[in-house]
Amino acid sequence: MSRQHAQPVTVGNDGYVTRLPRLALSGTGTRVDEGFLQKLIEQCPEILPISEIDSSFDSLVHLCREMSTNAGPIDNMLVTRSGQPVVVECKLWRNPEARREVIGQILDYAKELSRFSSADLQREVNKRLGTNGDVVFDRVSAIYPELDQIAFNDSLTRNLRSGRIMLLIVGDGIREGVESITEYVALHSGLHFTLGLVELPVFEMPDGQKLVTPRVVAHTVLVRRTVYERIAEGGNAVGEQIDEQVEEDAKHTEPSAPTDREEMRQFWTEFLQELRLDDPQQPMAKPARQGNISFSLPVPGSNGWLTVYRNFRESRVGLYFGYTSGTIGEEVARKLVAEWDEGLSERFQGGSTGVSNGRLFVEDHLSIRSLADESERQGAFLWLRKRTNDFINALRSEIPRVLSELDSNF
Repeated sequence: MSRQHAQPVTVGNDGYVTRLPRLALSGTGTRVDEGFLQKLIEQCPEILPISEIDSSFDSLVHLCREMSTNAGPIDNMLVTRSGQPVVVECKLWRNPEARREVIGQILDYAKELSRFSSADLQREVNKRLGTNGDVVFDRVSAIYPELDQIAFNDSLTRNLRSGRIMLLIVGDGIREGVESITEYVALHSGLHFTLGLVELPVFEMPDGQKLVTPRVVAHTVLVRRTVYERIAEGGNAVGEQIDEQVEEDAKHTEPSAPTDREEMRQFWTEFLQELRLDDPQQPMAKPARQGNISFSLPVPGSNGWLTVYRNFRESRVGLYFGYTSGTIGEEVARKLVAEWDEGLSERFQGGSTGVSNGRLFVEDHLSIRSLADESERQGAFLWLRKRTNDFINALRSEIPRVLSELDSNF
């Protein structure tokens, strides 16, 4: 169901009611554009209702606009007095592709900032403002003079390195379909970010002034996924596993060769470049320096996903529906397995289901001679791209039905 603000009105001393017209965000250089929102946040950061998203974030201080990162310039960079970074991306919602792009973009910012220390942030803010010294602490302590500089910078570094960041996407109106943002969160495991959508609709007053009425549209819960590295003999990391998937991924993904994590990322980059998905709402996975990648699915709390993997040791590629034990994701898996022989297998165009070591599985795989052989590799890509599209089509169709049936049982 589409949601929108009620139209605000003014009531004069004579009781006359005036309905305020809404000013739509338009292109650059118009009366109200993305630059207008950036400047508004710079001048009045408290307009962002961040405490409604996460009560641990408060007392915002604006640092700069258009701060440079390897993922692109951040529209508005802010920090709280306790050293928690806040990233704001101001966007117009023109089409579904733009929505997916902006969510992917702001998540890339979080990934880049997770490599920062407080000194790195100071450097980039100084470059943007043409200042020097500890500009971040200087700006915060100007408002909160009781702060200890060492404690603040230590806290800022810890929050950056752990990805403990608030990400805000701010626009004039969040259209239908955007509120399913939790689907995108599963793509960036290992960071502890909070992601929120904020509307800042603008209305025109009778005297020409502008009225802005902020509202939180949606936000995620804090994502806390620990990433483990498997260390091979000689100290080389050969794979990563997320704690929620560690048992399942370990059974499928054993990239004993090659051990170059950059080669793994190149493998998945090549796979994703030619992957075509029928569903326009499906978020794309990100290339990973590990033996598997994950596609998020519309399961509440990001507790269900599609894992696509390669296994060099056993020369096979495959995919399966993964879930977090003890959640609605496990109930979805249970339902899919139970209904598999009742025609559900046709929706997936093949594959198999069952139970192994207490884990339910819906999966398919292809054995080949060698993933190191180029012709075999390309054949594996073709098969895996088709099956990924097949599984996503089936899962995104069946999951809403399963969830509806589960709700009706409670």
